[in-house]
Amino acid sequence: MWLSKFLDLEEDLKKLRSKIKEEVFDNIKKHRLTPLEFTIIECIFNSKRIYGYDLIRILNEHFAGTWTAQSGTIYPILSKLKKNGFLKIVHVKSDIGPIKKVYSLTEAGEAILKEKVNKHFQDQLNFVENFLVELASVYIHSFSEEKKDGKISEVQNSIKTALENVIKNIPPTVQFKALCPNCGVKLDRNALKFCSECGTPLTSIEDTDE
Repeated sequence: MWLSKFLDLEEDLKKLRSKIKEEVFDNIKKHRLTPLEFTIIECIFNSKRIYGYDLIRILNEHFAGTWTAQSGTIYPILSKLKKNGFLKIVHVKSDIGPIKKVYSLTEAGEAILKEKVNKHFQDQLNFVENFLVELASVYIHSFSEEKKDGKISEVQNSIKTALENVIKNIPPTVQFKALCPNCGVKLDRNALKFCSECGTPLTSIEDTDE
């Protein structure tokens, strides 16, 4: 839910170039991102390293049915973000399947994301707050007068539950998280011998907190 003024990178790049060695940003060829591009960068940052199909799944969870991410849309965007210096791609060979692409942020992509979020975090929170109030108001007034009182209570409880879930998941709940040493994918307790994604033998994987 990024507003257009937050997607212009020109000012941020100037600031970052003054703090970080300038050559880090030499490959950044685009100075403005679309809301979807920025959301993809956020998702990749939070996953550290991710396969394309996992990114599509996460995006569909993110948009919660309001929009459907499809491979024909996402993969061209990933290629463009890589070309413009925001992403890097590692080709992972698997003993149990075809070669796969693993996406992660470049140093410049990560620095730009952090700068942008840090600078506009409170603005975004205020925007979300205003959006929820306006959305709730329209929803309540879409019902007849005799039903409005009940809907007010329903909306208040729904928003309260949603905010409690947000608070509970910051930081995300840490459970068993083992990482494949080759491709970085998260493993579950059933991954005892080989990584299910790249086929790397798993001999001494330990639990890791992220």
